[in-house]
Amino acid sequence: MIMLIGPVGAGKTSLLNALQQTSGKAEKTQSIRFCDGGIDTPGEYAQIPRFYSALMVTAAQAELILLVQAANDYRVLLPPGFVSMFSRPVIGVITKVDLPETNQDKARLHLQEAGVREKVFPVSAFTGAGLAELMGHISERGCKNE
Repeated sequence: MIMLIGPVGAGKTSLLNALQQTSGKAEKTQSIRFCDGGIDTPGEYAQIPRFYSALMVTAAQAELILLVQAANDYRVLLPPGFVSMFSRPVIGVITKVDLPETNQDKARLHLQEAGVREKVFPVSAFTGAGLAELMGHISERGCKNE
């Protein structure tokens, strides 16, 4: 099972839909949602420290955590070392790489500052760019996301 964590508007739900090859419009996630091998989390849970305990408890059910950062969001929204609270492996995912005026280097830096030490995958849930590589990595780790 994979768990997606990231700030509001990072594209977590769209990414999960693309990974699971499900259609439908992504809507604002209001609470932690379990769906076919994936755990989708509200962005507020990553941005508001009082929700960190809910993320930590839920992460115990995941095999892999995907920390998501949008390539077109230049703000620092996660604290340094954020991922150190998780006992599961964490990889980085840069979303929305198909949009104009993106900065993948800055997004990668935000993920690294948050503590991502493993691979970082640039993807687009809209065009499908990078999804095959990300799905391959998830499969190699033995995680189910469908």
